[in-house]
Parts: sequence; C-alpha cells; structure tokens
Amino acid sequence: MPYDLIVIGGGPAGMMAAGTAASRGRKVLLLEKNKHLGEKLKISGGGRCNITNAEESESLLLSNYGKARRFLYSSFSQFGMRDTFIFFEKQNLPLVVQARKRAFPKTEKALDVFKALERYMKQGGVEVRSQASVQAIVGSGKKISHILVKGHELTASSYILATGGKSHPETGSTGDGFAWLAKLGHTVIDSTPTIVPLAVQEPWVKSLAGVSLSAMKITLFVDGKSVIKKKGKILFTHFGFSGPMILNLAAQVSDLLHAGVVTAEIDAYPDTNLGVLDKKVIKVFNANKNKTLKNIFSEITPDGMSEALLALLTFDSDIKVNSVTKEQRQEIINLLKAMPATITGLMGTDRAVITDGGIDIKEVDGKTMRSRLYNNLYLTGDLLHISRPSGGYSLQLCWTTGFVAGSHA
Repeated sequence: MPYDLIVIGGGPAGMMAAGTAASRGRKVLLLEKNKHLGEKLKISGGGRCNITNAEESESLLLSNYGKARRFLYSSFSQFGMRDTFIFFEKQNLPLVVQARKRAFPKTEKALDVFKALERYMKQGGVEVRSQASVQAIVGSGKKISHILVKGHELTASSYILATGGKSHPETGSTGDGFAWLAKLGHTVIDSTPTIVPLAVQEPWVKSLAGVSLSAMKITLFVDGKSVIKKKGKILFTHFGFSGPMILNLAAQVSDLLHAGVVTAEIDAYPDTNLGVLDKKVIKVFNANKNKTLKNIFSEITPDGMSEALLALLTFDSDIKVNSVTKEQRQEIINLLKAMPATITGLMGTDRAVITDGGIDIKEVDGKTMRSRLYNNLYLTGDLLHISRPSGGYSLQLCWTTGFVAGSHA
C-alpha cells in the first residue's frame, strides 16, 4: 500500500519528521534498520541528553553553525530553540538549563526524550517497522520512484532521509545515507570526526582515567610555539583527554597536527600565579615538616592526581618534606602549572560525538529541507554537511530539520 511519506531512520530527526508529518494527517511509514528506535539518542549526553542550547539570541545561536548559519536561518525561524522548549513541555517533559546554557530534560534521562518522541508519533498514527534495512533508493528523473527493503518495493509520494552521520557506528550510524545519496548524484563531502577526544602519548595522563577536573587550562603548542589557550573542564581517559572543552577543540587540533608536533601543557591552578602557589605549598610543607613528600602530596595537587604527578618528579618522593630543596619545590610548582603531554591524534568515529561531512547544503533548499535534485526527497540532521560544537547544537539541528522536513513533505 502506498504511503504519503516514508521516513528512513528512527533517530531524533527521523522521529520528529515522522511525528510532524503525521500530525498534518499524512499517512507515514518510519523504517529503522535496528531492532529498536533511537539507539544513539538513548546514550546521548552520557544518558542525560543535552536537548538544545538555550541561547536566546538567534543570531548568536546560529553563529555556532559556522558557514551554514545563513542556510539555517529560514528553518530556525520555523522551529527554533524556543519551539524545542514548547514541544517537549507539551509532551510532559519540561527542560532545565544548566552550565553553558545547555538544556536537559528535567529528569536528566535521555530515555524520557525518546519516550516523548515515541508518544508524538503514536498521536499521529505513524506506522513503524524496525529491522527494516533499506537496500536501495531508486530515482527516476527528478523524483524518487521507490525504495527496496528486503527485496520488496515500497512507494510513497515523498521520502525523508534521516539516517544520521558516522559517529557511534555501534548504534547503526554507519553512513548508509551518504552511499545512497552519492548514487543518486548528490555531492557527499567526506566525513571526519570533529567533536572527538584527543589521543595522548604520556602514560601519566592515561593513568588518571576517570578523573575529571572543571577548572584547568590547556595550552597547545606546535613545534614549541604556543597557539591555543583554553580554560575549562578536562576529563582524563585511558587514551588521553576528553570533556566539553577538549571536544570543541578537536577540529582546530586536527589542523595543528598537519602543521607540526603538537604538545600540551595542563595548568592545574590557572587562577593562581607562581608566587601565590609557592606560598601555598610552603604553608603545607611547614605544617608537615617531618612527613614524607609522597604522603602529603595530595594536599597540593588536584583531587585524584597525586600519584600520577609524583611519577613525573625527577627526585625521590620518599624524601622528608623538611629536606625538599628550593629547587625541588620549584620543580613541583612548575609541574602543577605546566603538566606536559604530547597529542598524537584524534580518536576515530567510534568515539566521536559528532562527525562533519555529508551532503553539500548547496544541494538542499533550506526553507523546506528538500533536495534540489529530487523534488520529493528531503534530507535532515547529520546527513547535512554542517559543523557545530557540542553543547546541544546537534540535537537542535535534528529537531529543526526534522520538523521542517515533516512540515513540507
């Protein structure tokens, strides 16, 4: 039986698109190759789901999408950040705004976001077929004529592609949509991980896996020359550095790696100068003169870092505090202000929060999300070549493009 609309991909953009079209009275079929919908959505934001960024200035919000901001202006005027708040509140899922204007469901459960979208689709009567892998999308002239699923042809008046990018391939985001669209004649820009952790060489960094500190400064060098300084949260992992600040630096670091050897220095006390820090260390030393350095080192280092940093000292940490020389004390202070690391690369798409690449937006109508090559094909979310930082901007892109496609298909 033909449908008004077939949506391929049951992630956030696909579910929003299907629900929106169904709310207009359209007969909608949603196809998902996984056993369950929304697999990536359920793990987003560490399971908390950063739904959007609550930047009230639309121009500032759109500036985070780089060169695509003008392309997105019309679609965001149809469904922007405020509409996201209203939408989820209508689905009985109020949002709360936290640090850096990141908005989360009040329950802080990504599963509740999925359930809200599921309810939305049920309200409109969307038909869902899971474990339905699309084999091909067939075009004829300037129209998509049909799609092939398990050898069977399915037809509709319109089609929305919402298969996502390549980040977290274990959730089904394997870039299938890019291959289909390339065969249809669309220009596909190669996908690279952009919001991704950094790989580090030094064992001391990896020994801190799981330690997270919110007020640190990282200085990045290329061949010994300082090029980037940023302050914020750093999460140490078994492969290197992660956390929001690091993730958002990844694209710049990728460019630096082509320019030379990239090293880093971590300042554990960015708001304290060397002189003041020296006085703090002396105060701790004076209160613990007869103890060994290793036993009181945790009092002068950030939580959870003492053992790793002790291993970087050039002298024996079994030394009594009252025997530590001025030069050795200075070495400790310099270490706390400039912990050394060598950046060896970016982690791959399996650890990427976001990958860029995708369909050249010149080939998409920003007012409707319709393909300029096929007048009954609409493209959404991570399929579009749009760079953006972490912090809610990716899911907002899904809500916006999904709504706009579902409104016009």
